Amino acid sequence: MSVATAAPPEQGQLVQVRSRRWVVNEVKPSGLPAPAMQLPVARRQHLLTLASVEDDGLGEELQVVWEVEPGARVIEKVSLPEGTGLDEPGTLDAFLDAVRWGAASTADHKNIQSPFRSGIEIEDYQLDPVVRAIQMPRVNLLIADDVGLGKTIEAGMVALELIIRHRARKILVVCPSALQIQWRDQMRDKFGLDFRIVDSELMRDLRRRRGIHVNPWAHFPRLITSIDFLKRERPLRLFRETLPAPGEPVYPRRYDLMICDEAHNCAPSGAGRYAADSLRTQALRELAPHFEHKLFLTATPHNGYRESFGALLELLDNQRFSRGTEPDRKQLEAVMVRRLKGDPAFAFNHLGIRRFPPRILEPIEVPYTDEEREVHAALRRYTRLRTERAEGAAERFASEFVLKTLKKRLFSCPAAFLATLEQHEKTLHTARKRAAGPSYRTLQLELDRMDEDYWSATDDLRDGLQSVLLEP
Repeated sequence: MSVATAAPPEQGQLVQVRSRRWVVNEVKPSGLPAPAMQLPVARRQHLLTLASVEDDGLGEELQVVWEVEPGARVIEKVSLPEGTGLDEPGTLDAFLDAVRWGAASTADHKNIQSPFRSGIEIEDYQLDPVVRAIQMPRVNLLIADDVGLGKTIEAGMVALELIIRHRARKILVVCPSALQIQWRDQMRDKFGLDFRIVDSELMRDLRRRRGIHVNPWAHFPRLITSIDFLKRERPLRLFRETLPAPGEPVYPRRYDLMICDEAHNCAPSGAGRYAADSLRTQALRELAPHFEHKLFLTATPHNGYRESFGALLELLDNQRFSRGTEPDRKQLEAVMVRRLKGDPAFAFNHLGIRRFPPRILEPIEVPYTDEEREVHAALRRYTRLRTERAEGAAERFASEFVLKTLKKRLFSCPAAFLATLEQHEKTLHTARKRAAGPSYRTLQLELDRMDEDYWSATDDLRDGLQSVLLEP
């Protein structure tokens, strides 16, 4: 395949690279001399930063060396609509009004645009986070509203406002795996923002369509992922590849906005004077400094341990807060938005009308048949026996893992429990050696995956885990 031999394109020109159309955002000539072999085509090389104009790749960026890129060419002629007349004065006046009203300046702290460009029914209290955000040089907010007050809507308005003001472009939403589709649909339907979910399925699809070296974290500016996927070794390593290498300048930051939903799950848990970081905490601590703005969402910001809460605040803003020290109340009020449905000052609006109906808890008893109670009692006895027979931490860990799966299936449905129990019984009667089972580290990794979505674990995986329990 031939390489590009013509002069490099200029900024703003359309080019075709790798069978896709792009617009040239930046052209950087190489500082190195021409190749030593003085061939007729030898000349200085140029690094081009391209932005996709394809319908399925809007926002995607690519960097190529023009002179060595196979099949690259400049799209010379682009047809533009020919002007044959003028609009009516009223139409032109309406257009100018729309442009003026829709323009947002980063210096304008009095007017906000996102509520009027969203398909939502706005509540007055939901404007507080976005009003705070436009007044901050760097947006670091802990939105800790009560359940049902619309934290997702508030975060979406902040994100859209930052995009309108050209303060944010690359956005990452980190949330539990069960909420990924909800976040994608909410951002698309209510704010017109297209997000893509980064998971194993997307990675396989990208490699199949664009090659094995594609990085899923760089293929689109707005992404959603789960914290349990992000903390894994391979996704985290691929994310590091998009960050500055050691010795390179960190500023300007590579990413603009991080939204962490259910942020309390990422805080280190534990009592005492020091709380150990979990894998979730370690992943967030490594990546958070590379985001210009951060939004943490949680209905339970404080788990009762001061050390854990201080570590969460440090992840949000390490300039205001430090782990192990009591947070300054004035600084905390500057970054934390906390409204409770039961708070008398918030429960009623300015007209004296209650915002939300009173919450009444009515426990619903789930009746169990005698057969179900008998099965549950038998499983409890089996659990106790297997745990007592466990020798060493690794075997005890594997026992708890398998029995946890059995209990989940029992409370799910009888068919699922029967299928898992049959597989478990089959494994126990198989003459397998303990050495053939997976390592203790493998068990830990797979337990993390099942905590994220235990339905995704196949019977083959459980079969391998159960082999650890067998007698030699």
